[in-house]
Amino acid sequence: MKIILLLSLGFVLFAQGYGNSLDSCQGRCGYGTDPQYTCQCNSACERYGDCCHDYVTICKGSLSCKDRCGEKYDSQNQCHCNSECSRHNNCCSDYKDLCLSGSLSCKGRCGEKYDSQNQCHCNSECGRHNNCCSDYKDLCSGDTGGGGGSISDSEIAALSEVLYAVDSNKASMNEVILDPQALVPDSQTGTQQDLSPDKLFQFVDEASLFSKPTYAAFLALLDNYNRNTGVTESFSPQQLEEQEHFLNEAISNTEVGQELYAFLFTKGVYKSEEEFKYDLKMMWFGLYSRYNGKMDSSGFEHIFAGEIKSNKVSGFHNWLQFYQLEKRGLLNYYSHSFNGPWETYPDVLGMQFKWDGYYKQVGSAIMGCSPEFDLALYSLCYIARPGKQCKLSLGGKPLIIQTYTWDNSSYGDGKKYIASAFPATPRS
Repeated sequence: MKIILLLSLGFVLFAQGYGNSLDSCQGRCGYGTDPQYTCQCNSACERYGDCCHDYVTICKGSLSCKDRCGEKYDSQNQCHCNSECSRHNNCCSDYKDLCLSGSLSCKGRCGEKYDSQNQCHCNSECGRHNNCCSDYKDLCSGDTGGGGGSISDSEIAALSEVLYAVDSNKASMNEVILDPQALVPDSQTGTQQDLSPDKLFQFVDEASLFSKPTYAAFLALLDNYNRNTGVTESFSPQQLEEQEHFLNEAISNTEVGQELYAFLFTKGVYKSEEEFKYDLKMMWFGLYSRYNGKMDSSGFEHIFAGEIKSNKVSGFHNWLQFYQLEKRGLLNYYSHSFNGPWETYPDVLGMQFKWDGYYKQVGSAIMGCSPEFDLALYSLCYIARPGKQCKLSLGGKPLIIQTYTWDNSSYGDGKKYIASAFPATPRS
């Protein structure tokens, strides 16, 4: 009999001990009432007085956002402390006080992704959108005035020298031969006088240049546009693929593109090459309206292909498009008002011409460069100095690129399309 009682008592003690291990809140916080347990680990247990002994220690902390702001979703938690909780109506009661008030500072947030819940921001884009936290510059070494984060003028100049040096696809002086002919003062650029009887392009070695992948990809894009503003642009699947193909060739498969990406990556502007190329696609090929509400324009069309607006040539800052149209008899070169100091390509020329009867008073372009170099310089300047002058250096000689933002519409989280970019000659 004693043996039976002892065994029974041992079983009870064992069962109680085993039950206590099961009746812990470890791994159970936030679950509904479970009758298999003698105690519970949800918010109702405080009301009914059946909380497990370790409820406060293990679960109570999950009811507060203390030290939890921005955490990933965890089903164990009864309330949440990230940007999604407002949408799902499951924020902790102190989320606003502890997490949103903290969003007024960049402490511990430098380089974070955009979060609409935050009242100010701490990444490289906040300068461009004028929504940086007040301590962004101090804590994140940011430059709120430029839009390019902490990218300095000296860094831009140094990178442009690198791009200049590695542009292996640029034309040689034997592959492109120009005849600039008449040089006119600024006062005569508007007279519309044809002072140059011969073509500007005397020779272009198409066999050598146009067989290069980036040239072929770029040239395929030029006939995808209606030059007249006010006419909606639409692209076939093949034309959309041509946009992707050009960016892949220009960025992923050239040293120029890779140098530009590596620089912007190290500065924290982009976190991956795919993110970079996607932003370029939107920035350059995203459509917006220049006239009458029609989706009639893009940065690429305006700058590289050229447009007609108010009976004048608008944009048009690319030497390959100039050559193609002049070759076909659609463009008549009149004169030039500026010739850069470079003795090899790339060079800069400020030109006067008529395109199928429409006049361009000063159309400056970087001559003889590769398509990827053109894209890289304008992209660098627009990302680092949107809407401002961008000071470059090519072969030890200064060059200024002027960029303009398109402020009437945007993409992504308020990013601005590129409206224009061109070499700012002394007379432009």
